[in-house]
Parts: sequence; structure tokens; C-alpha cells
Amino acid sequence: MSLARAIETGDVSELPSRRDEDWRWTDLRALLRVLPPPSPLYEGEIAAGPSAAEKTLLVVNGRGVQPLRVSDDGVLALRFVSATDETAHLARLGIEVEAGRTLTLLESYEGQGSGYVAHAELDIRLGEGARLERVVLADDDADAVSVSLAKVTLAAGAAFSQTILTSGAKRQRIETQVEHPGQGASVRMDGAYLLSGKTHADITTAVSHNGTDGTTVQLTKGVVRDQARGVFQGRITVAEGADRTDARMGHHALILSERAEVDAKPELLIFADDVQCAHGNTIGALDEDAIFYARQRGMSDAQARSLLTEAFIGEVIDRIEHDGARDVARAWAAQRLGGA
Repeated sequence: MSLARAIETGDVSELPSRRDEDWRWTDLRALLRVLPPPSPLYEGEIAAGPSAAEKTLLVVNGRGVQPLRVSDDGVLALRFVSATDETAHLARLGIEVEAGRTLTLLESYEGQGSGYVAHAELDIRLGEGARLERVVLADDDADAVSVSLAKVTLAAGAAFSQTILTSGAKRQRIETQVEHPGQGASVRMDGAYLLSGKTHADITTAVSHNGTDGTTVQLTKGVVRDQARGVFQGRITVAEGADRTDARMGHHALILSERAEVDAKPELLIFADDVQCAHGNTIGALDEDAIFYARQRGMSDAQARSLLTEAFIGEVIDRIEHDGARDVARAWAAQRLGGA
């Protein structure tokens, strides 16, 4: 069951619900009693998106999709734009990075309409020794339902890095599934959710280590206030025989109001003996001692809280390798934290 299948068939019984363990905190069936009509071909003007890319692929209302085969190093902006109100659309895209090539992918989800239902699915394949850094900026409409699913397959020696930044939606889920071959391949998967109002964001990841000598490092942070809800689900599976795997996962969240909520489920499933694996999870409030000391240095309470919140999220953004993408991500986060 999936949102994609429901959009294709028009059958809401295909929607995932809380009965599905991996969807219990992002129930779509209870929310969507009827699916909106299909999104039309949009011929209006599209506002500018994130900069710092050499090329741009624009997908509007699910249209404009074309397979990508990366044979040269570079920076690509991939913009998924939902441009009309109260309609539904689906987009599927394949991306292949050839052996030894490097791609920086600046991927954005932009709600220029309202109340839409959207699903985007990516099939990403990295050749031997290829490198991909994927930076996702999700800025859906607050009244939208949006799901993004990326399925990533690595060859030996490949390196996949990912940073997701999201401000949520009425219901939003950004899911990444990685098939990890070991064999010197590496994965870094980071994320941050910055939520206010009644928005909901679900960052779900699954990494399957299937061979020896593979690494995964993962850091996700969240800030929720008002009546927002953040969800983190991370699963790392180390298969039998995937010896010398090094896998580490951390999730940390700040709850800044009494009615905000965070649900977290980090998991390690280990079926090999010679491994180094660990995970950590913390949920709390801002450090009142740090706020006190900042105020002693002349800051207002609001300034102190803002500074500490930006520093908390900044740890995730600072791990972005590409300078231009990191600058875009830092500005994006600062704008949303300031607006909150």
C-alpha cells in the first residue's frame, strides 16, 4: 500500500494507515477520505527556486520527468513543484551516476499551490566509485499531503551523502531506502525538521548492509513548536556475513512548546558478529543554563533562544560538503527559524 498506488487507482483503501507499523505515526487513510482530481498541465509562471546549481530539471505537477544518466561531474537542481490547488499527482524518476563520476543534487519540493496531494519516487543508482551528495529542501504547503521516496543502490566503493531539511506539511513523509554493498562503499544520511503551527514531518530511513567493510553515519535533528509533530524512523540492518560494518545513528530533538510532539524509533538489526554499531536518541528542551549565560552577555531571551536553536540545527548543515549547497541550506534554515 502506498500513496503512489492510491493516486494511480483512485482507491483510498490503497493508502497506508496506522495499522502499517512503518506508517503508524503518519496515517494517510484516516486523513484522506477522498482523493482530489488529477493535477492539470500547468502553463503559468513558476517562481525561482534554490540557486547554486549549474543545470535545472523542473517537474511541475508530476510532469517534466526524464531519466538522468550522469556521465560528467556537476551540480544539478531537481525541482518538484506542486503548482495547483487541491489536485493530486505522481512523479517517478531514475537517476544513474556512472562509475567514478561526482554529482551534487540540490533537490527541492515547492508548494506553490495549496491543499494538493503529491508523491515523488526516485530510483538512484551509483556506479563503482561514484559519488552523490543529495541535499533536499522540502517546503510544501502547510495544507498539503506530500510523500517522497528515494531508493538508492550503491556499487562497490561508491559514496552517498544526504541532507534533508524540511518545514513539514499537513502530512509529509520523506523516506530513503539504501542498498549498501559494503566493499568500501560509504553512506552519510543527515536531516533536520523545523516545524511550527500544525505541520507534520516524517523522516524515515532504512539502510541494508549486505557486504563486508561498509560504513554508515547518520545524524537527524528536529525543532518543533506550537502544535507541530515530528517523526523520525531510522533502521540499519546488518546482514549475516556483513562483517566489519561500522554503522552509527543519532537522533536529537528540541520541543519548544507544550503541545508539540516528537515520535522517534531508531533501530539496529544486526545479524553479523564482527561489527561496530551504535545509536542514540534524545528529546528535550533548550538548556536553561545556556540561555541564562547568554542573557548575562546582553542578549534578550528571544535572541538567546534563537541563537541556541540555530546552533543546534547548524551541526547538521555544517556536514554538507558542497560549499554552494551548504550556503543555500544555511539560508533556507535561517529563514524558517526566523519566521517561526
